[in-house]
Amino acid sequence: MAMNGKKLGDDIAELITASDAPSDAKASIKKLWEDIGNVIVNHITQNAMITVAAGIPVATAGSESAQTGATTATGTATIM
Repeated sequence: MAMNGKKLGDDIAELITASDAPSDAKASIKKLWEDIGNVIVNHITQNAMITVAAGIPVATAGSESAQTGATTATGTATIM
């Protein structure tokens, strides 16, 4: 599943906002947390290093000097 800063912010805002809070306060809190969620997701996607374990099956085509390929099975990666 792709990371979604807006959804992250919406989920946090819902957790911390009282159900009886005024609607303008709820909207302000929601907008703030959507912005924070987007900053968090952007930071992770721009700075994370993803290491994929060796051994994921691939299918290739082309000559030795100009091959193309794609994975043919799922693999596991580590975000560092």
